[in-house]
Amino acid sequence: MSQTRRPPKKFAPLDPEKGNVSEAPSLKGIVFDVDGTLCKPQSYMFKQMRATLSIDKSTDILDHIYSLPHPAQERAQAAIRAIESSAMIEQEPQPGLNELIAYLESRGVRMGLCTRNFDGPVMHLLQTFLPGKTFAPIVTREFRPPKPDPAGILHIAKAWELDDGGEGLIMVGDSIDDMTAGHKAGAATLLLANESNGELKEHEHTGRWIERLDELIGILEMGFEEEMARE
Repeated sequence: MSQTRRPPKKFAPLDPEKGNVSEAPSLKGIVFDVDGTLCKPQSYMFKQMRATLSIDKSTDILDHIYSLPHPAQERAQAAIRAIESSAMIEQEPQPGLNELIAYLESRGVRMGLCTRNFDGPVMHLLQTFLPGKTFAPIVTREFRPPKPDPAGILHIAKAWELDDGGEGLIMVGDSIDDMTAGHKAGAATLLLANESNGELKEHEHTGRWIERLDELIGILEMGFEEEMARE
């Protein structure tokens, strides 16, 4: 049986002069992924994690860990936290990060984080590259279930007292987990494209894509609109 495809999601321009006359709904907030989105991808971490856990690329790292008996699960968590802690020293901000966050603050847009990282690298990034900036709630690995389940995004929506789930949100990320979680939460989705994730530009869960974070400024000013219909 074929499913009805919903139209592209859209939000009113954040430019007050244009937004006041728009019939599109207002943007209620933006949820960001962390690794590969706010900072440049550190994909080598995942190879190291899989080697440490003796699993191949087809196996989800967190699913594997959660399937282990309790003592082994704790050891596996400690092992991948050690890899992340080592890598966080080499974090680099994405081009356009500070410009975008400053713009969102100036427009009063709420910002949250939803990541599969543990809290150490997340706080390191915020303290190093975005000191004094407010992201709340911050959903990390301790929250279950993780992406691609939409629960983390819906948790953020509930904390913001939104009564329509993720319908008024944009999920910004660089992975299929980000796009799928956003899609399932009812949010618009925005892929930060790079040389490794180009195939996701055409994925049914990807609403639109950009190559630099600050490209989103002009899009939001004029009114965000997804570029392809999705199921």
